[in-house]
Amino acid sequence: MIRHCVFVRFKADISAAERASILADIAALQPLVPGYLSVEIGPNVSPEGLGKGYTDGFIIDFKDAAARDAYLVHPAHEKAGGRIVAATQDGIDGVFVYDFELAG
Repeated sequence: MIRHCVFVRFKADISAAERASILADIAALQPLVPGYLSVEIGPNVSPEGLGKGYTDGFIIDFKDAAARDAYLVHPAHEKAGGRIVAATQDGIDGVFVYDFELAG
């Protein structure tokens, strides 16, 4: 299984409603991509102060790397990703992606 973790530094002027709408686009991809198992979406609520400005994030579990790769090139993902980048502080530099493989 692949766990796909994405953290976003939204611009300060992006409303909570717009953030929710943008992130809902990611969840809406689940029925479109075989092997997209689950998604969790939420704001950073850590009290540690180490978030480096990343305000929101999501974690998607994929059946395998092939499912993740199909998601990455899906036209709906490209559209959703474009919305994210347009709403982030510093464009693509306002997005942090980290994938790791989970054992069986």
